[in-house]
Amino acid sequence: QVQLIESGGGLVQAGDSLRLSCVVSGRTSSMHSLGWFRRAPGKEREFVARITWNDGNTYYKDSVKGRFTVSRDNAKNTVYLEMNSLKPEDTAVYYCAAATSPMRAIWGQYDYWGQGTQVTVSS
Repeated sequence: QVQLIESGGGLVQAGDSLRLSCVVSGRTSSMHSLGWFRRAPGKEREFVARITWNDGNTYYKDSVKGRFTVSRDNAKNTVYLEMNSLKPEDTAVYYCAAATSPMRAIWGQYDYWGQGTQVTVSS
């Protein structure tokens, strides 16, 4: 089992920055990728970014490239999502999730999920 706890959400204005954190515990050796997802009001959950746990390779949704940065600190078992130049359309609940294999990460079949943290961007 893997447990994930997100933090760092809040209410900000357009153009501001936020850094989300996801602390991972449990069988971290079983993880291949850590992903960030979001669900905006009335919309389906969508992929935002992911990072491979061992190699640190990163992947992003096109609309956040250049604004968001995903990183990890293996010593602290923590994954971060640095969000800059935030826009009102970034408003959503952000979730951290763990995938236990490369193919499950590619297919979006994440095995473990956090409870989410709310990000609200006002215009």
